[in-house]
Amino acid sequence: MYYAPCPKRTGLPREVVKWLQTLDLSFYPRNVRRDFSNGYLVAEVLSHYYPEDFSSHSYDKGTSLSTKQRNWSQIERSLQKQNLHLMKEVIDGVVHCKPGAAELLVQEVYAILTNRGIGDAEGPEADFTDQEYQAQLPALARSTATRAIKNNLTITEIMAKPDINTNQSKAEVILRRHLERKAAERVLSLGRFKVKPKRNQLAAKNRVPPVQGDGCFVSPSSGGTASKLCSLSGWSEAFIPLKEIKVHQPTRCLLVNY
Repeated sequence: MYYAPCPKRTGLPREVVKWLQTLDLSFYPRNVRRDFSNGYLVAEVLSHYYPEDFSSHSYDKGTSLSTKQRNWSQIERSLQKQNLHLMKEVIDGVVHCKPGAAELLVQEVYAILTNRGIGDAEGPEADFTDQEYQAQLPALARSTATRAIKNNLTITEIMAKPDINTNQSKAEVILRRHLERKAAERVLSLGRFKVKPKRNQLAAKNRVPPVQGDGCFVSPSSGGTASKLCSLSGWSEAFIPLKEIKVHQPTRCLLVNY
């Protein structure tokens, strides 16, 4: 029996890849995101289990948006006859070639048809963005704000829903996520962005922890005159026992009584 050669990287678990190889498909998916977007291969897979409801001759191999929408609407109607359902968010992600959407859809179809679960399958909370890919890149190679919007908001999404307010809201969400990631990078890499720490950050870094016991803190900048502070304040830089300090001026702090 002849098996189709396995591609180097498909993004699918091994058991799902072996399952696809056992099916007599018209062509093997080399690029999962591209080859499953029009729904033709999904209908061909389903035809092996439900040949009466899924006829491969009823689906088109085109790549236009209208062809994709027509194929997927027909697949959804045929699945409803068998009381089977696929997540609408995943289908939209596959149609618009979102990162990770096709892999998740194939795993879901595999679980429905074979009644087998996949341990490392992603949940429905996947956002289908390139955030994971961007995290693997060095800082200088990551996307700018314009590139982030272009990568995560495809032209087919705008064509499917040409409403200006909807597309503007999607772009704002992408831009907000991008700015939050850049702000986190600035905090973690102060030297790269040449960000000077604020005064409150310096004070928190150089602050002396409180000392247990009787005594006070002395500031070396007082010009030889000891300024007594309660040991709980943690303001000054040196700690001297109270008995060794001779006070010549009244102070405003609370002194410890012996």
